[in-house]
Amino acid sequence: MAAPPGRARVDYDVLVKLLLIGDSGVGKSCLLLRFSDGSFTTSFITTIGIDFKIRTIELDGKRIKLQIWDTAGQERFRTITTAMGILLVYDVTDESSFNNIKNWIRNIEQHASDNVNKILVGNKADIYESKRVRFSKNQLSSVPTSKGQALADEYGIKFFETSSKTNLNVEEVFFSIARDIKQRLEESDNKAEPTTLKINQQDPAASSGAAAQKSSCCGS
Repeated sequence: MAAPPGRARVDYDVLVKLLLIGDSGVGKSCLLLRFSDGSFTTSFITTIGIDFKIRTIELDGKRIKLQIWDTAGQERFRTITTAMGILLVYDVTDESSFNNIKNWIRNIEQHASDNVNKILVGNKADIYESKRVRFSKNQLSSVPTSKGQALADEYGIKFFETSSKTNLNVEEVFFSIARDIKQRLEESDNKAEPTTLKINQQDPAASSGAAAQKSSCCGS
């Protein structure tokens, strides 16, 4: 006899929804592809609208299911109100994409939840390193590490330079923001737990005496 239908088995402890934002062409799709599938392509990937991938990771003995949304650079993401963490991505070889990070942060402040976790990501670090060695005189449009770190410090968020091609810091970025969100959720749960108030803790003799006195004056 077949078992009655029931709820689907949940194979994770925490669901974390992440959002990748930044100008078009900074490598958001490549970052997502490298992290979710472990692959890289030199072909330019154009995201039409919104796409997402899923990967489950282990963090501190917990199974964390990451649902990662990738948006087109011009995509309005205000409709995605469930994002728990946002990766702000720029191209380290394109200063204009870095300068636009402040605009993206303003959009986050207007449309995302107040407690959303954020992390700054300078992508294509492999290209920057190559140019720094071979074309050091042509770095006027590139963004040095110190400048990225200074912006992250200004907003009080973490900062990583990554490379989808070489897999530099890709795992570290996603694990870092996932851990921060997990800790925030745990702290929120702890604060929400009711506090048990222990009132009139007395010795047994005093308690029985008080009970007898209450019975005599309040009984009907």
